[in-house]
Amino acid sequence: MYETLTAGLEALQLPLPEETRRRLCAFGDAVVEQNKVMNLTAITEPTAVAKLHLLDSVSILKCAELAGKRLIDVGCGAGFPGVPLKIACPGMKLTLLDSLGKRMTWLRETALPQLGVEAECITARAEEFAQSRRESYDFATSRAVARLPILLELTAPYVKVGGAVLAMKGSAAAEELEESKNAIRQLGLQLEKVHHFPVDGADHAVIVLRKIRPTPAQYPRKFNRIKQLPL
Repeated sequence: MYETLTAGLEALQLPLPEETRRRLCAFGDAVVEQNKVMNLTAITEPTAVAKLHLLDSVSILKCAELAGKRLIDVGCGAGFPGVPLKIACPGMKLTLLDSLGKRMTWLRETALPQLGVEAECITARAEEFAQSRRESYDFATSRAVARLPILLELTAPYVKVGGAVLAMKGSAAAEELEESKNAIRQLGLQLEKVHHFPVDGADHAVIVLRKIRPTPAQYPRKFNRIKQLPL
């Protein structure tokens, strides 16, 4: 895992200290170990963990300056991309949000303390927690949660004007962006850039959507409504 991570970081032109790389791998190992008793990930082979979890997560550092900023990882699952980002950029302030309590308990009580990683771990539904943290973050990110029109309604309300949604997508990024034109406009966002990174032979993208005006108060709607009638 360490060798694959190191080679991948060189390819990304993202130099990280040896200690940081080892802590990233320690988190990867912790996820794989916990996966034996809890459904966290289908990716458990060490080189695949390095490429598809760790490198994929830290690629966001090529797209935004996170030091001193507040970031919320919406639907964080096993802690990707939020935990690797916090390990690689300790100066950021991280909130991990997921609706599955067992995952969040493991992160809060076991994984993060063992790694010495500070993060706020919240068990809640994204569309409900947004009411108490509206426009409170510099960045919101998410990975593998939903197609982009749905994802933007769940993440944009958290971001303050001037901040950005950092949406992690695969090869369908352009198609999902096309679907999202109305959502981008309605939610107060503006497409800034799409960063492309080759990860294990596949195209991975980070879509940067800048918040240019407040998100209207009616968003996010209840999740059934978001899913049935995406913006």
